[in-house]
Amino acid sequence: MQTLNRKLLLATAITLALGSSTLLADDKMAAKEQTGPIVNARQEAQIWTTYALSPYLRANDISVTVLDGKATLTGNVAEDVHKDLAGAIAEGVKGIDDVDNQISVDADYKAPDRSTTRGYGDVVDDVTITTAVKSKLLWSKHTEGMDTKVETNNGKVELSGTVATQQAKQQAEKLAKNTDGVRSVDNKLRVSDKTADGKSYKKADAEKGTVIADSWITTKVKSTFLYSSNVAGADISVNTSKGIVTLAGKVDSGVEQALAIELAQNIRGVKSVTSKQLIF
Repeated sequence: MQTLNRKLLLATAITLALGSSTLLADDKMAAKEQTGPIVNARQEAQIWTTYALSPYLRANDISVTVLDGKATLTGNVAEDVHKDLAGAIAEGVKGIDDVDNQISVDADYKAPDRSTTRGYGDVVDDVTITTAVKSKLLWSKHTEGMDTKVETNNGKVELSGTVATQQAKQQAEKLAKNTDGVRSVDNKLRVSDKTADGKSYKKADAEKGTVIADSWITTKVKSTFLYSSNVAGADISVNTSKGIVTLAGKVDSGVEQALAIELAQNIRGVKSVTSKQLIF
């Protein structure tokens, strides 16, 4: 799909972009820059990258070519919705005026076997998961100040390092399991009262004199919801006043409600959670 020549053209486009201020001297020159092989290669790469990031399209055999604002899509998918998604993505790229969607829909189509080498989308997924889990552990009052490492490979998360208590170890695993995209968690955390620099860890000392702003708490509670696979964070409003978090909105079940409350309670600085306005 991506020939060597196109890759070279894309590299050239990046180089030229750095000096574009001297090239676009007038409107006529600017208009010329909107078409041509460099622009075609850039648009083609943008569409292909989006396909690679999509969990619905990356496993399919889809090819993309772009010529002067027209994108031609070919290949095979198993469902109409996947063909439509591919077309919608191409149409959304700036400068694409026409999409010729020649993708074939075959209910019996089987995606090619995945190679042992991870694709671009897989790498991005793993990095995203690692960042989400690390963030949740950093914000949690149970794992604050401890030396916890997170690694992700194909959705499988490995936790290593130290935590202060058995409860912290269990909480870290629970937070990781409840993160979008996580398939499994290998919890190799060790329980120790020593911090990463070898000093004794005392939670009371860590929290002494620490004042956490209500705005910080609100932001971290919202972010924790958005990172979590079993809570519809976009449907829950969060407000914090003097460390007291108020949750409001609608959830699908009592289980989701209980999880939202627990996640909020575990954020550093939270004194209590009010959830009378969080209904299902």
